Amino acid sequence: MAFLKSPAPRRNVLRGVLNGLGVSVALPFLDAFLNDTGTALASGAPLPLRFGTWYWGCGHMPGQAVADRTTTGAGIEFLHECEPLKPFADKINFFSGFNTPLDGLSNYVHHSGWVACRTGIAPPMTGDIPGPTFDLLIADQIGDGTRFRLLNLVSMGNPQISYSARNTFTRSAAEASPLGLYVRVFGPDFVDPNSASFTPDPAVMVRKSALSAVLDESKSLSSRVGAADRARLDEYFTSVRQVENQLALQLEKPAPSAACRVPKGLNLEPSEQGTPAAYLEVDTVRDTHAIMTEILVMALACNQTRVFNMVYSDAFSGLHMAGETNTHHTLTHEEETDPKLGYQPNAYYFNCENMKGAAAFVAAFANVREGDGTLLDNSLIFANSESSFARIHSINNLPMFTFGAAGGRMKTGMHVVGNGDPITRVPLTVMRAAGLSVERWGQRSLETTKPISEILAT
Repeated sequence: MAFLKSPAPRRNVLRGVLNGLGVSVALPFLDAFLNDTGTALASGAPLPLRFGTWYWGCGHMPGQAVADRTTTGAGIEFLHECEPLKPFADKINFFSGFNTPLDGLSNYVHHSGWVACRTGIAPPMTGDIPGPTFDLLIADQIGDGTRFRLLNLVSMGNPQISYSARNTFTRSAAEASPLGLYVRVFGPDFVDPNSASFTPDPAVMVRKSALSAVLDESKSLSSRVGAADRARLDEYFTSVRQVENQLALQLEKPAPSAACRVPKGLNLEPSEQGTPAAYLEVDTVRDTHAIMTEILVMALACNQTRVFNMVYSDAFSGLHMAGETNTHHTLTHEEETDPKLGYQPNAYYFNCENMKGAAAFVAAFANVREGDGTLLDNSLIFANSESSFARIHSINNLPMFTFGAAGGRMKTGMHVVGNGDPITRVPLTVMRAAGLSVERWGQRSLETTKPISEILAT
């Protein structure tokens, strides 16, 4: 006689206690929670759409990123600067030839481009954000019902670097610490009612492991699901622990070094006056971005949030090499063009680093299995910069990508040519794919009612 295992209930989290504190470890979507084909939840509801943005500063080097096209069509010819994106070409759309009309207003450098793109309104003065960025409109639609309606993340150590805002005065702060993000997503829910404040101990959370607190529940769940789900749970818990191990290194006292001398009088904490130079070293930014990305994809896979913004490098790109004073932004204006190469080689290096970061971000989503596809298949990520060619502060032909198929709502693998149409057609299309019933978007010459039908699946 065959015995059927009792079905696994749809659980968002496993719960336990660690050192007297409540701990929750969220679960990914297992096959046991889905329909027979893995395309929807067992209740018949579709797998949730996740939306996010990814930002990088100072655009592309002309002629080095994506080959030009004259008409919209399938296939994106990635050049050397964007070569890291080639493995994901069938999951990407690239947009070129869209313009950013300002209706006679000044081009406030490294500001007007991203504001017009993300709000649909040209800013009347530097620093002004005259309307809500469209990520917040999407969060208003799909962000409810999760622990975090929106997560803002930045890889450069400064929480003030954010391209999400309701208006000039309500610019969203970003999480700048991988450790802070980890504790926020996987830390204890408990707040002592007798205490005016509560700060989780990250050393306890990371060294002891949140997973150890839910060991019994995880074993019970594993015994009630099929082999594929057991493998997925093992894969998921392993990835959680790998991140915990990475973060634990930040909490350990380093081994003594005779050559080490701590300079006196230096403030190494982010402040309103600026960001410490060490946080902007390109190797540090790359590593910070990698850890925060791993935590983010787990938060998304576990339905802790559905909307996010990630900043890799800021508009006035402060990226620099260790020991160097010239930043990426400075190089775009002051470095001479190499007569043989035809471009600025050191500025170009940072452009390439930005695209390596984009590729790593996409890969992390593609590596998370979900239903009959991946987290990337069920996500829609809008990536953009504020300049097309930073040396001359050009804001026409701004580089834009989308990553992911939005749960089948977006066709991918397309190079879309704008032929001078307003840049706002792209965000309008993204909002339509995210399920918003928006007929028109933008103001004055940026106003549009024309989504890009060639890439909308429905």
